[in-house]
Amino acid sequence: MATAPVVDKPPASVLETPPEQPKKGILSYWRLYLALSPFYLLFLVFGLIPVGFSLYLSFHRWDGLGSMEWAGLDQYKYLLSDTDFWSSIGNTIVIWALATFPMIFLAMITAVMLNSAVRFKNLYRFAYFLPNVTSVVAVAIIFGSVFSTNFGLVNALLQAVGLDQVAWLNTPWGIKVAIATLMTWQWTGYNAIIFLAGLQTIPGELYEAARVDGAGPVQTFFRITLPLLRPVLLFVLVISTVTGLQSFSEPQVLLQTTANESTFSGGPDHAGRTMVLYFFQQTFDNNDFGYGAAVAWGIFLVVVLFSIINWRLVQRRGEE
Repeated sequence: MATAPVVDKPPASVLETPPEQPKKGILSYWRLYLALSPFYLLFLVFGLIPVGFSLYLSFHRWDGLGSMEWAGLDQYKYLLSDTDFWSSIGNTIVIWALATFPMIFLAMITAVMLNSAVRFKNLYRFAYFLPNVTSVVAVAIIFGSVFSTNFGLVNALLQAVGLDQVAWLNTPWGIKVAIATLMTWQWTGYNAIIFLAGLQTIPGELYEAARVDGAGPVQTFFRITLPLLRPVLLFVLVISTVTGLQSFSEPQVLLQTTANESTFSGGPDHAGRTMVLYFFQQTFDNNDFGYGAAVAWGIFLVVVLFSIINWRLVQRRGEE
């Protein structure tokens, strides 16, 4: 009778399950949190605390020196009926529209040309991005000379073609056009670089297939380039909305007035007084810090509302 082969048993270390590792608590990562703590401390001191204090301040009357007086919702009730605040909203929206839509169009065209350029690409990118890193104050001073009534370059060009001079910085629509032109010049190159980055992610095979099918440049742009750039376009539109509705330095420097008027007045008839300029006027000219805080939160709500509207419009067009 044959005996069964002897099978060696696996060692006990294989059969035994390894002991569970003790779970590490949050305190075990204290070195990592300590390395990140400077950012959170700075964000707390210069971000969350000022925002929270501004919300608290908006329910009080305060001139910046004396004691605070509880006002409840009175500040916001007055804000809803403040014609100057609504006028500043209208000025801001008009300037934003005059600046944003031409800027996006020019930035898109510039990006397409940069993407198709063969030589000196980096030089072109630097040249178009340069206005964005230039001091806004310096640019506003230069544009003030360009749009000057008597010695401005724009009026010199108008006279050269037989047209009359325009008092750009003394008429309501002239002021808005001047501010919008400054903002367009400043942000076109920046957004062109963003569009260029989006264009370089589109596969070249799609354009080759379109050329094989007989599509022209216009059809290729609207059927391939524009649909694939929709996320980039959405980003540019939202960022332009946030920055455009918070314009301050451009109108403030461009429309500096005499000593008899506030530097935050926005020029003749307050045509260039944006929402942020109105906030500064109420806070620092009138020393009404409580109402200024309420104006700041009103600006926040307007910016959020327009950002959501632009987001939904672009998303809906993309779904269509």
